[in-house]
Amino acid sequence: MTSLPGSGDIGDNGGPPDRPGPPVCARCGVTATEPQPATWTFSVENGVRRYFCDACSRENLRAIEGRLDSGWW
Repeated sequence: MTSLPGSGDIGDNGGPPDRPGPPVCARCGVTATEPQPATWTFSVENGVRRYFCDACSRENLRAIEGRLDSGWW
């Protein structure tokens, strides 16, 4: 991301804010087949919600868990 947080160039679905729809994976760019896929994960980074598809989530599980407090695992 090359803009400042909150600048409004990325919507909640990972794409431009004027294009509502299914989320887009912030890592690989694949578009979800449904509005809120149960197998996808998301994080809020610098105030922006970023979605990750199930494949990218599985591939990076160790890094994701490494950022959680021990109470979560």
